[in-house]
Amino acid sequence: MAEKEIQIKLDEETAKGAYANLAVITHNENEFIFDFIFAHPTQGSVVSRVITSPGHAKQLLGALNENLGKYEAVFGKIREPKQPPPPQIGIQLSNN
Repeated sequence: MAEKEIQIKLDEETAKGAYANLAVITHNENEFIFDFIFAHPTQGSVVSRVITSPGHAKQLLGALNENLGKYEAVFGKIREPKQPPPPQIGIQLSNN
């Protein structure tokens, strides 16, 4: 069976992307929630939230591992920074 081609639209605002330097991952039986956060010394803001199924989360992990391997094959081993203690995170919901 031939694979179907999917046309994916990318609007200008989404194409700009959002910088995140912290991710918080939570899950329940039915879904994984990825909150991507821009954190600076005293506060942070969620810049994007992605909710997906456990199966898609596992596929994402595989794709990320594959792409990290390809990156390191071209550019060399990625040096992992020393990890400071994780920040205490308090979530504040807003209606904005």
